[in-house]
Amino acid sequence: MSTTSPKAVPFNRTHVADNELAYLSEAVRQGFTCGDGPFTERAGRLLCELTGAGRALLTTSCTHALEMSAILLDLRPGDEVLMPSFTFVSTANAYALRGAVPVFVDCRPDTLNIDERLIEAAITERTRAVVVVHYAGVGCEMDAIGAVTRRHGLALIEDNAHGLGGLYRGRPLGSFGLMATQSFHATKNVQCGEGGALLVNDAALAARAEIIREKGTDRSRFFRGQVDKYQWVDIGSSYLPSDVLAAMLTAQLESFDAIQRLRQAVWRNYHEGLADWAAENGVAQPAVPGDRAHPAHLYHLLLPDLRNRQAFIAHLAAHGVQAAFHYQPLHSSPAGPRHGRAAPGGCPVTENVADRLVRLPLYAGLGEAGAARVVDAVRGYEVR
Repeated sequence: MSTTSPKAVPFNRTHVADNELAYLSEAVRQGFTCGDGPFTERAGRLLCELTGAGRALLTTSCTHALEMSAILLDLRPGDEVLMPSFTFVSTANAYALRGAVPVFVDCRPDTLNIDERLIEAAITERTRAVVVVHYAGVGCEMDAIGAVTRRHGLALIEDNAHGLGGLYRGRPLGSFGLMATQSFHATKNVQCGEGGALLVNDAALAARAEIIREKGTDRSRFFRGQVDKYQWVDIGSSYLPSDVLAAMLTAQLESFDAIQRLRQAVWRNYHEGLADWAAENGVAQPAVPGDRAHPAHLYHLLLPDLRNRQAFIAHLAAHGVQAAFHYQPLHSSPAGPRHGRAAPGGCPVTENVADRLVRLPLYAGLGEAGAARVVDAVRGYEVR
C-alpha cells in the first residue's frame, strides 16, 4: 500500500478576507478602477483609525511611500539620513535616489532594532533625518530616539512595514514620526498583493503629499471643486494605486482583528513550544520588551552561527517546512559603500545576526496543526 507524504508547509500563504471578493467585484462594476476612488477613501480612514495618523495616503508600495517621504523632506545631495543597516533595501534607496547619503547604524542584539544608544554619535552637520524600522513589529526605543531627534532638530520617519497594529507603551506604531510608511505586500499581515501607504502627522505636509502622489499636480483639489483646473505645481510621480487594489485592502483592514488573532496564536505556539529546545541549544527567541505589543508579523530564531543556520534550514526543508533567512547588511552590500557609509564603529551586531537568523512560516491560515508540525520539525534539530 502506497502512502503520500504531507504537503510542505509554505513560508507564507496570503489570507483571503471576508468580503474581499465581493469588494473586488464591486470596484470593477462601479467603473471607478483608477486611483482615489471610494475604496481608497475607506481604506485610508481605516488606517487612520488603526494608527492614529492624521492622514493616510495609499501608495503603490511601501517603497514609493518612502520615496514620497524623501521628497517631502526636501533632501539635497550630500544630506545625511541615519537608518539601520539591518533593513530592506527600499529604506536606503528612497533617500539615495534624492542624492542623500544613508548612514547605517548598528542594531540592538535583542530586538534587532536600530540601537538608539549609537544614534547621537552618528549625527553630523549634514544629518537631516532619522529613519527607524520596527523589526518584526516590535517597536524601537521611541522615547529615547524622539528625544535625540528633537534635541538636534531632525525629522523622525518610521518605516512601519512590519508594525501595523504594534504598540509602544500603549501608543500605535506609525504615530510617532513626522511621517510613517506601511507595506501591504503579499507577505504582510494585511495585503493587496502590492501596495503601501504614507502616514502623515503634519497637515501642511499632508497637503503637499497629496500633490506629490498625483504626479505633482493639484488634481485632487480640482475634483473636490477647490480649483477650476488642475496644473503642475510640484515635483511628483504616479504613486496612487488602483481602487481595485484599495477594495482588496479595505476588506483586509476590516478583517484586521480576525487576522491578528490567527497570527498571534501561531506566534504563541512557536514561542511556547520552542522555549525549552531553544534554551538547550543556545538559540535565541524573539525579544519583546514588556512595554511593547507586537502584531505577530514574523517569528525568527537566532542560531549560534552560520553553519548551524544553513544546516537548520536544510533540516526543515527535509521535513517539509519552508524557512528563510532575512536581511543582509546594507552597509557591506555592493551598493552600500557607493551610496552610503557605516556610522562610527561599524555594524558588527548586524553582521553577526544576519548570518544567524531564520524565519519560520507564519500566516493566518497555518493553524494549530500547521504550527505543531513546524514545532516538531524544529525540535528535531540538534545544534552542533
